[in-house]
Amino acid sequence: MSTSPLLPFVSDPPRRVRFSVTPEPPRRLDPVVGLLAGAAEADITPPPGMPKAGYSANAHLGSGFRSRLRARVVHLRSGTTSMAIVQCDLLGGSAVVQHLVARAIAAETDIALAGLFIGATHTHAGPGQYLGTDFYNRFASNRSGFDPAYTQFLVDQISGAVIEAHRSRRPARLAFGTTEVWGLTRNRSMPAHVRNPEVTDPATLPQRKFLAINPGLHLLRVDTIIDPTITDPTITDPTITDPTITEPAGSGRSSAPHPGPAATEPLAAMVVFSVHGTGVPVTAREYNADIWAYLVGELGNRIHGRTGTRAVVGGVEGTHADVAPAIRPGSAGHLEAARLGRALGAQAAELHEQLGGELRDDVPLGAGLREVDLDDAPTIGSVSLPRRPAVGAALVAGAHENVTPVVHRIPPFAPGHPKRWGRSTPQGTKWVIGSRWLQPLMLRLGAFPRVLPVQVLRIGPAVMVGLPFEITVETGRRVEADVAAVVGPDVERVIVSSVANEYSGYAATPEEYELQHYEGAHTLYGPATQPFLAAHAASLAAQVPPDATVQDVLGTRRFDLRAHRHLPTPAAGDRSERVVLGGACYVDPTRATDGYWELRWRDVAPANLHWHEPMVRVECAERADGDLVWRPATHDGRLLDDQGWDLQVAHVGDGPDGHTYSVRWWDPTFHGGRRYRFVLVPNASRPEVASEPFH
Repeated sequence: MSTSPLLPFVSDPPRRVRFSVTPEPPRRLDPVVGLLAGAAEADITPPPGMPKAGYSANAHLGSGFRSRLRARVVHLRSGTTSMAIVQCDLLGGSAVVQHLVARAIAAETDIALAGLFIGATHTHAGPGQYLGTDFYNRFASNRSGFDPAYTQFLVDQISGAVIEAHRSRRPARLAFGTTEVWGLTRNRSMPAHVRNPEVTDPATLPQRKFLAINPGLHLLRVDTIIDPTITDPTITDPTITDPTITEPAGSGRSSAPHPGPAATEPLAAMVVFSVHGTGVPVTAREYNADIWAYLVGELGNRIHGRTGTRAVVGGVEGTHADVAPAIRPGSAGHLEAARLGRALGAQAAELHEQLGGELRDDVPLGAGLREVDLDDAPTIGSVSLPRRPAVGAALVAGAHENVTPVVHRIPPFAPGHPKRWGRSTPQGTKWVIGSRWLQPLMLRLGAFPRVLPVQVLRIGPAVMVGLPFEITVETGRRVEADVAAVVGPDVERVIVSSVANEYSGYAATPEEYELQHYEGAHTLYGPATQPFLAAHAASLAAQVPPDATVQDVLGTRRFDLRAHRHLPTPAAGDRSERVVLGGACYVDPTRATDGYWELRWRDVAPANLHWHEPMVRVECAERADGDLVWRPATHDGRLLDDQGWDLQVAHVGDGPDGHTYSVRWWDPTFHGGRRYRFVLVPNASRPEVASEPFH
């Protein structure tokens, strides 16, 4: 882990860290013909011990991982515009991370700050403490304080992946498509949602039924051109497979049948979908990417199975604030997360295949980023936000699927109990926790989000709007409509992505806000938040034509954050032996969990292992020329290792002889009585160790 001059307090942060970043203006780029693209991914899984963000004080410290946390990068370059779309398995983006990554990549790429998008899957099982505000570094997790060490780790990993994607870029084609997904999500705040007149207006209801969720699953497919001599667009459909065409020996790619007359192979895919990352409950202690791990895993496995190529596959949130996964009652956990995520991934894979015939390289790009400083510009047009944000009482009660016991039944904390008397304020019907006099004494103004990033990316016929809030379904529709009205008829779809480039709470419509459910109580800046965001998004979109980069940001971005190091510090001189503790044992499935094989071992302290690198795999014994040979085990074409969703690795305790760890192989599938074993792979100078066989 390196130390950046911008984060000089990685090892021993003081009580507060103060630093500033001066963004470089976009460089004038020479035009390129066609489209160039690159992709890469980085592992951002920390060691055990980091606070998990999303469930606030109810969360736990991470104990290990069930599915790894990753950052995936898609880099696009066309005309005079360059961009990188980063998709992170985190609660949200971060202005600190965005600015520091932009500075880290400036010397080696042509990507300006305005073209750097830091999006998120909004999993509630990833670490916090990397955000740009004291308020959310304090209240999103079960611990408090900005962690410079983990933030530096994120910056290093993400910037490395962006640079790799930039260096590897090649001629490419892309397509953007949308399909509708029903039955896998639900609106968790229906009483507030149905207050929107669009939902109940008889004139619009027949055309806009089923408005309670956002069913749109958007997919960006990017392929690299592998045969530039084929230019006829009528024969570039990779869904047409010629089994006689295979990769030449030594090519480094799979020898599986390759799409026949196509001139491309998959490079990357990005999903934008609206679903909360809450399929795995607050009781789970391991880091995981929740539903999104299974969504992108299924999509990636199906692309590989169909084409023989491993693409970089990721995703970011859509307008999900009031959308929850349609979990069967009482069944929250990895079984349900896998059921819903894999079903979403299967539909994304169908769309990916359909887009093969729509790939094109004449894709104009545009990028714009505006930082709205609420201290200087709280007004746009006729819409103003209050100077002082406020936390509503219903926020304490929790969201519908994860309520705070007892409190969620007591007014005014209970949802649906707006303030109906007293002096009118810019916060409208919100019951301000502690009152509007006492809350400012407890929560200083500078602790809240005061700079709101609004980003617009034009990618061919699509416009993607990134906002730092959790956007409700109807808020998203209104933002999309206002943007669509100014970008012109060439734009086929406007896509709004929540929690991009920072986390700033919620954005409910004025009608939803009035009822004061969780979403309204967490809309910090009052009932005008949705019109304010829609106006800014439309204003910026109108200034970002194709082949343009607009960077309307603060001349110097300053951060002043309460700090605490949570990332464990490696222990010097830890020479604990790596020892397997007994053999593997099998645990039967229950109603709530799969069965699993488990192995325990003793090793050095968690901070002395590299949790973002491979740790364990499963091997299978096979006969070869009469000898017993151990080979990496596979299932359904994927390796059985800790890079997918099959293996969970956790720290389970420590003692005088060292620290104890476990690996669980969930839902194991056996073939023909074969023998298996766990292998602890070399990691942080620790040797490879294999368990005794089991079957």
